[in-house]
Amino acid sequence: MNRTMINAVNTMSQLQKKMDVTSNNIANINTAGYKRSEATFADLIHQQANNMEPQSEDAGRLTPPGLRLGAGAQMAQAQMVGTQGTLQQTGRTLDIALSKPNQFFKVLVEDEQGNNRVHYTRDGSLSVTPAGGGNVMLVTSEGYPVLDERDNPIVLPENEMENQAGALVGLVQVDKPQFLERASQNLLVLPENPATAENQILRNLNAAERQQAGIQTGALEMSNVDFSKEMSDLMITQRSYQFQSKAISIADQMLGLINGVR
Repeated sequence: MNRTMINAVNTMSQLQKKMDVTSNNIANINTAGYKRSEATFADLIHQQANNMEPQSEDAGRLTPPGLRLGAGAQMAQAQMVGTQGTLQQTGRTLDIALSKPNQFFKVLVEDEQGNNRVHYTRDGSLSVTPAGGGNVMLVTSEGYPVLDERDNPIVLPENEMENQAGALVGLVQVDKPQFLERASQNLLVLPENPATAENQILRNLNAAERQQAGIQTGALEMSNVDFSKEMSDLMITQRSYQFQSKAISIADQMLGLINGVR
């Protein structure tokens, strides 16, 4: 396999990842609170071929000596884009929208090992579930308990929950959203061993700061996915994929011609 094929194969696998990211954005266009992801690419390591004339004999050269050969591209990361989504009025008391970017609700999620970890979401389509003793617990649409500012589940008598839910939900301000990992379509979580201290990534909004938080009841924040942009990105990525596939076909034809020389 020659270098052209290697570069094309490397790049095709990464373009497929970008198509997966874009397709996932399109699939969640109607998911409340969903934040789109954007894939970025970087060149793979270059190889330096020093098979040219000695540098001393290359007077006036404006480019680096030797020949730099690439090895394709890779998807550097799929970073969440935290721009604000549109607000949709629902008139439902337990629907809560956040109208400021990078603010999240706190929810409690049990992982595969049975450990409870705090996750973060902007999906404000909340509901209640029985908690015993005539009380109810505030949960997300997926059934995860919503936490207050002290990381405790919100449990109240049913007749009080609708009036106080918006005032009790715990909020965090994420200053470095690129450090959060996507646990599911609408849940984000801190990595188990973050390279940066937790208090530098996010902070709890206390009573004074909550007054400036953008909480709006009776509404939901919709996804920030722009369908026309996602479709344009998908078509461009598909064309790039086809181009790399064509490069493999041409390289194969060239090898066939070389092998056919007698």
